[in-house]
Amino acid sequence: MAEIPVAPFRSGAFDWPAEPLAAQRTATSPLRSPEASAKRTLLPPDAVPAKPGRKATAAWISTHINLLRVTDAVMVSGAVFAGLLISGVGFTPRIESEAGGVLIAATVTLLWLMALEIYRTRDSKVLGVGADEYKRVASATLRIFGLMAIAAVVFSVHGGAAFVTVSLPLGLVALTGNRWVFRRRLTREKARGHHLSRAIVVGEPEEVRYVVQQIARKSGPVYKILGVCLPGARRGASLRVDGQQIPVLSSTDDIARTARLSDADAVIVAGPLPGGNRFIRELGWKLEECAAEMVLAATLTNVAGPRIHWRPVEGLPLMHVDIPQYSGAKHALKRVMDVAVALAALLALSPLLLVLSVIVRLDSPGPVFFRQDRVGKDGTRFGMFKFRSMVVDAEARLAALTQQNEGAGVLFKLRDDPRVTRCGRWMRKYSLDELPQLWNVVLGNMSMVGPRPPLDREVNGYERHTHRRLLIKPGITGLWQINGRSDLSWDEAVRLDLYYVENWSIAGDLLILWRTFRAVFRPSGAY
Repeated sequence: MAEIPVAPFRSGAFDWPAEPLAAQRTATSPLRSPEASAKRTLLPPDAVPAKPGRKATAAWISTHINLLRVTDAVMVSGAVFAGLLISGVGFTPRIESEAGGVLIAATVTLLWLMALEIYRTRDSKVLGVGADEYKRVASATLRIFGLMAIAAVVFSVHGGAAFVTVSLPLGLVALTGNRWVFRRRLTREKARGHHLSRAIVVGEPEEVRYVVQQIARKSGPVYKILGVCLPGARRGASLRVDGQQIPVLSSTDDIARTARLSDADAVIVAGPLPGGNRFIRELGWKLEECAAEMVLAATLTNVAGPRIHWRPVEGLPLMHVDIPQYSGAKHALKRVMDVAVALAALLALSPLLLVLSVIVRLDSPGPVFFRQDRVGKDGTRFGMFKFRSMVVDAEARLAALTQQNEGAGVLFKLRDDPRVTRCGRWMRKYSLDELPQLWNVVLGNMSMVGPRPPLDREVNGYERHTHRRLLIKPGITGLWQINGRSDLSWDEAVRLDLYYVENWSIAGDLLILWRTFRAVFRPSGAY
């Protein structure tokens, strides 16, 4: 067996002696500094709270969900009441009687709230994580209104049009806004290290390291990593992850006892373990005793949830992975959304575009716009438009700056590029120079969301698998822009683009667009 790359680790809250369990539960854990705690849990030093314990965390989450339940009820009631008031005004027919209207409103409210419960829109596993929470709210709302519309036709119920034309859109907007506010509250608490699920990661060192890295890089924290369990390792060592030391709590032979002693909420299995499937099955049984859930981390890179389907066959759970689709109805819908958003943005931003054009013209000699050849879908070349942010002879001066390149991989980037103009510096910082690319979207060369549009010289340096970035249209924004842009390593930038190419969705695009607005005002890696 290869030597495990760990470093000495002699103190910490989990450095318990080999004593009987009862004695260990009454023992006092050694004190540790906030700096040490922050280092071990991959949280910033000023964001490390006192250990809340599982009960305190569960109580806070329960209160959070109950508050969300109350505010959802207020939003739904308000939307239905608005529909009742507007009934009989303008385009909506009047309900036959006031009592009938109140009865219909009460029924719609009750069924709507029941649907939100049935679809588990407040499940703690989806709150504050990804787009699934919003999808569940939308699905519950649309399906219940669909069923009510069918019932209205079957039972000849008249006067309920206002609930569809007013209550439905108003309620969807209100519920989505309410979830966003509560998500901000939850994310703010978790960013401070509060109310995180306390987790142990187990598996081979490299797989454990990858899982810990991915958890640490998430914009919305979910787990607080207590430590790791490695095959053949001994307590008292540590595993180095991105310059930080994560304590090794035990070997994989003692996972259940370690989870019990550390009061872990979850044990994350990062990959195959010695003993195979039988070991994992028995581990699940042992974890039931300490009420810790077992989480299996899928090692299939670049595969997202919508492409994964579980289909049990005679008691055997089979995971099916759908083949990525690069054409069809979904892509046609994406094109419609691209054109609609781009045209609306060009219209709304036209005064700003005019002001920026004047600033660029007055700032330095040369044209307002800069046209550069880029590589698009299937390797086709197109001219990408930008506001000129460099001097006119920037391309001619590139060769002299090659030795100072700070970019990753085949990219050329220079933080203090002498070719950038005065207005170009702040336009690049806030991505204002990229606004003319909206016209590229209208023309069909680009999409609102997609991989980064590469240069010819970059494509010529691609490895074989990297060419998969060209399977769909490049985007004005994408995962690369909201995750650090030029600060990303080349491998990470490629991984994000390939992930998007194979797993994109309309809902995911909307989420990326929303996060792009935030990234513009809080720029990172833009130069």
